Amino acid sequence: MFEMSTLAAFVAVVLGLFLIPGPAVLLTATRTVQGGRKAGILAGLGIATGDLIHTLFAAVGLSAILLTSAFAFNFIKYAGAAYLLYLGIRALLEKPADPTLPKVAQVSPLRTFGQAIVTEVLNPKTALFYLAFLPQFVHPERGASIAQFVVLGLLFVVMGTIYTTLIALSMRPLGRLVKRVAWIGRWSGKIVGAVYIGLGLKVALQQQ
Repeated sequence: MFEMSTLAAFVAVVLGLFLIPGPAVLLTATRTVQGGRKAGILAGLGIATGDLIHTLFAAVGLSAILLTSAFAFNFIKYAGAAYLLYLGIRALLEKPADPTLPKVAQVSPLRTFGQAIVTEVLNPKTALFYLAFLPQFVHPERGASIAQFVVLGLLFVVMGTIYTTLIALSMRPLGRLVKRVAWIGRWSGKIVGAVYIGLGLKVALQQQ
């Protein structure tokens, strides 16, 4: 179904995206500080569940579009490439974010899990990202499109779960490291911006 080079590229891009703290990372870190490692891990699992829901919707919806119209699918794919270019340019131009964690109300671990699911499912930026990101690695000539979407989405979810769990388990030493190594905050946005732009250009310039 997938060539090893495609999976390797997907994993490399996802790892690059993890370099910059997003809402999922901030939520996991905040809950860990407030409620301990268990709360942080549950927040990460809730985010992963929300991402899984996005994966299923993207797989079914985009596969249906592909079956209906190859032109429409290509339109979405190139629109996604343009969106990734936009994200990359914005990341390059943005000033480093304030590393201070946002203040949120303390809640029980179970409620933390539920809130993380709802937050991720209702996040329109996550939906847009899935629509822009996953199609870049799907090749209909190599097998069922819906299966490819599901595999890539599940791989993203698993990697995200491992990442947020590691954050929850290493929050204190990680926080000390970030404070000592200031260049992480300055350059993480530039690195991720380059990843977005590279992926967008790859799609925009590839042969039909």
